[in-house]
Formats: sequence, C-alpha cells, structure tokens
Amino acid sequence: EKGKIFTSIVSKQPVKVTIQTLTNQVHGEIHVRRDGRLKDELDSGAKFVAVTNANIFDADGSTLLTRSRFVTINSDQIIWVFPDTELITDEPEK
Repeated sequence: EKGKIFTSIVSKQPVKVTIQTLTNQVHGEIHVRRDGRLKDELDSGAKFVAVTNANIFDADGSTLLTRSRFVTINSDQIIWVFPDTELITDEPEK
C-alpha cells in the first residue's frame, strides 16, 4: 500500500512540422520522445499520427480551411512530412 506507483508516462517534446496528405496540408506539432527522432515517431507503426495546434490547409497549402488544437491523421494518407526547422526560405541557386 505504501509502495511506489509506476506510470507509463513518456516524456515528449513538440516538433513543428508540415504534413502533406492526399487532400490537405497540415501545419502543427508532433510530439517526439526526448532524444528521439521524428522519423522514429512516424515509423512506430501507429495507425494514426497525433498532431496538436494544427492549421489545416487545402492540398496546395494556399487556403486555410480550419484550425484545431488536436487532430489525428491516418498514417496511410501521409505523402511527406518535414520538420519546419528544415524549411529553406531563400531562393535556390541556378
């Protein structure tokens, strides 16, 4: 009765990402284990990917359709994902 209580809480940190699905583009946060990689989270085999603070756009990312604090995305519908820290905003050299 006075023993330790074990919980299965896993410490995670949010990673801002852009996700392209078959029909939408989503800007939000995926929570990744500390010292983990985004790729590992996506390769976990989960059927759905949890995204927080999501801005959901049309397929080309030009029109904001809705916003949500939480949404899950079917992993079978994901075409690509990149962390926003990898976004290159300058023009490519020709």
